[in-house]
Amino acid sequence: MSLKVRSKIWVENSEGRLVIGTGRLRILEAIVELGSMNKAALKLKQPFRAVWGKIKATEQRCGFRIVETTSEGSRLTREGLELLWAYTRLRNRCEKYVDSQFRELFEEIDKPERFE
Repeated sequence: MSLKVRSKIWVENSEGRLVIGTGRLRILEAIVELGSMNKAALKLKQPFRAVWGKIKATEQRCGFRIVETTSEGSRLTREGLELLWAYTRLRNRCEKYVDSQFRELFEEIDKPERFE
């Protein structure tokens, strides 16, 4: 038997509404990579309207613009990049902490020879 730990981190506003999580992270990363909200939607196999709606909902919930449209496509605003960076760092830190705690607390349980 091999055990794994899973965790999911997301950020909510004071009303308990999602601001950023894994799905929105992927959207923002795709916009950074491709320079286009439309191309990001295609890459993620999501309707453009859904991607646009999630961006607008996040902007409303956090109180600042995260994506701006230019003549060349779309890009993250400074605040959008800061949100992406902060969430990515938070998620990475939480995953490392959870992994270390899991190893410490479950190392004896995950040994098959215990039950032989």
